[in-house]
Amino acid sequence: MKTSALPLAALLLAGCHLSVQARRSHTLANETLQVSAAGGTFTLADHASGRTFVRAGRLDGVAESAAAKEEAVTDPVFGAGRALVFDRADGGVARLEIYPGLPFVLVRQTVRNGGEEALDIRHAVPATFGVDLGKPASALQTMGTAGLKPAGKNPGSYLFLTAADPETREGVVAGWLTHERGDGVLFSSVDKQSQAVEFKAQIDYGHLRLAPGQSETLETLLIGHFADARIGQELFADAIKKQYHIKLHPQVNGYCTWYSEVGGLTDAKGGAGALNEKDIVKLADFAKKELAPFGFSFIQIDDEWQDGAKKPDGSRINGPRRGFMRHKPDGPYPSGMAATAKNLQDRGFTAGLWFLPFAGNHQDKDFPKDWFMQRRDGMPYETVWGGTSYDLTKPEVQDYLRNLAKTVHGWGYNYFKMDGLWTGTSSEQVYVNDGYTDDDMGNNKPFFKPDTTNIEAMRLGLKTLREGAGPDVFFSGCCASQNMRSLGGVIGLVDSMRVGPDNGFEWQDWKNETMHFEGGGIITGPIRANRLYFLHGRVWWNDPDPAYARPAVKLEHAQLLASWVAVAGAFNLNSDWLPGLPPERLDILKRCMPSHGAQARPVDYFETAMPSIWLLRDEKTGTRRDVLGLYNWDSEGKTIRYDAGKAGLKANATYHAFDFWSKQPLPDFKDTFKFDLPKESCKIVAVREAVGHPVLVSTSRHVTQGIVDVAGEKFADGALSATSKVVAGDPYELRIAGLKDGKGWKFAKAQVSADDAAAGVTIEPVASEDGWQRLVIRSKDSRSVRWSVEFQ
Repeated sequence: MKTSALPLAALLLAGCHLSVQARRSHTLANETLQVSAAGGTFTLADHASGRTFVRAGRLDGVAESAAAKEEAVTDPVFGAGRALVFDRADGGVARLEIYPGLPFVLVRQTVRNGGEEALDIRHAVPATFGVDLGKPASALQTMGTAGLKPAGKNPGSYLFLTAADPETREGVVAGWLTHERGDGVLFSSVDKQSQAVEFKAQIDYGHLRLAPGQSETLETLLIGHFADARIGQELFADAIKKQYHIKLHPQVNGYCTWYSEVGGLTDAKGGAGALNEKDIVKLADFAKKELAPFGFSFIQIDDEWQDGAKKPDGSRINGPRRGFMRHKPDGPYPSGMAATAKNLQDRGFTAGLWFLPFAGNHQDKDFPKDWFMQRRDGMPYETVWGGTSYDLTKPEVQDYLRNLAKTVHGWGYNYFKMDGLWTGTSSEQVYVNDGYTDDDMGNNKPFFKPDTTNIEAMRLGLKTLREGAGPDVFFSGCCASQNMRSLGGVIGLVDSMRVGPDNGFEWQDWKNETMHFEGGGIITGPIRANRLYFLHGRVWWNDPDPAYARPAVKLEHAQLLASWVAVAGAFNLNSDWLPGLPPERLDILKRCMPSHGAQARPVDYFETAMPSIWLLRDEKTGTRRDVLGLYNWDSEGKTIRYDAGKAGLKANATYHAFDFWSKQPLPDFKDTFKFDLPKESCKIVAVREAVGHPVLVSTSRHVTQGIVDVAGEKFADGALSATSKVVAGDPYELRIAGLKDGKGWKFAKAQVSADDAAAGVTIEPVASEDGWQRLVIRSKDSRSVRWSVEFQ
């Protein structure tokens, strides 16, 4: 068998009409892009202006003298389009495809084994191309899984890579639409002569075996150009969502036991592992009373609940015990896992359980030796902590996975936290890696089904688990993006995904990249979730690990992390011992759930590796609401100053502002906002445009200050009215600005609807600042309250 590192190249094109430019040059275009190709060389341009943004693109395997054929194509996802098709030297074809409404060119390559021996493809390079943004490489930045880097210093990125001008945000977005059998990565470099940015698109297969005469279509690459490359990345994620028909289970807010301070067996970082069956009921009773009315909905039990083999001295063999079909009789849940699931369900919570699905320990007599993968040298494919990878193509292993999922679900668990997912690829543990690491994927003997690739095996494992669990179980993935090799491979198969390593309670210096890879810090989740923000809510829910409010965490740190999660809309977890939280700490959690479901973006995404400004915008109720999340990640005071229009607010408009945590109005601003932040702190500022009459700027219910709790706001005949979701017993404050706008307004009276008044709901004015009016609504029941405030 021949082993090959196969360079390939293919660009993606969205097109509606064709025209012959020259003898061997052809152009396709749609409403966004145009692609021109002569032989295996292509360029991409903006259709409206004709400005070229990709130059000197090369389709590997296509001779320079090859002629293009223009063809109609039909994609099962994107519909009817057009393609430039080139014959490859190996008998395969290369395609540049475009589709109406899709702002990307699709690069597709079909390779063929024209030889007489079996071919084993380790790597493929479908396309290389130069990025032209009208500026030298020194003025541009690249954004990928390794974060914000100069093009010549980016180690490579999994799934996507963007080159952008930080000043304007204009950029080229390249990414892998599919990860069915291979793992797509992208690299950037700088040409020494032209000083232009160059991209290389690579697919790592491990082993893609082709028999003589056999053909294989490789993974699909997307390339597009955008005035705001953030939008381009979001559209890339939308294309993935469409490709994989992704329908996520609803986002939930809840609890993970791993870092709790009470009960259970303690892990090396001081966490409580699984907690225990008595304390988890105490926690659930407390959460039902204090947090469920605010959106808290599930409790997940972590490692140490399960049974499994041990060394003769009683210690673990390698990482967690693997007896996930049974609880540990002398462990924290002696009554069994079904009893605890019922206790949680009886209190109104979804029950969740942690397990490692894709690896056991070859030393463990519970598992047959022939279930495990082997390295090239015949040794079991074992990695530290991960254990020994199963051969996920074996029918017996697939039966085990189905039964595991059925068993856990049958106990009453509808939330699975599935850890160590990279072990399903039978690849090395590289934890934590953000940029590309050559881990020699494929250093394993063939699977039971030898034509299966490493990524394909992991996807098969996840699909098999879904078969056993059924459609209603929430799949939370872990150790894919931390071990980036499996990042793309889990797309379309999980609901949430941990996007960083285990976090902790201490402060990190985000500018020290060594800290990024050690994990354990309070901002390790935001470091990664900032970069991958555009995947959230489209491909999966980004899980940055829990936010903490315990007294061991400084109050400003607790507010910062919880606020970041809430404004970004990230997956919201907690792991504190809730019954022991002081009231002011518990209040932080209450004000940061539920998740808002609106559009949130980092503003200075291409300007700093750790964005300090997020803009959250919501218009789904008909009233535009904007919230500025301002974060000082530095250990010294900082002034955040930014152009309001570039941030996403209206240019030439005056804005009222209210800071949530200080509970104070801030000065109005126009064109530019400027805020001073103490070290390691945040301000969450609701802003509303001054429109000549009173407007509701902020509420006390949630840090988003109206987005999750207010609907139907309107001003008519001197009265401001809306409906607010009020939590029982929680004083609900309205912060209304604009009393000095227009001709000037004076508070007259406030009232709630007759039905609300009959239920005992009250509304009354409280002390207010000049130009503002505050009122407090009180209700003994959680309900939607209709209120009206009249002004003279």
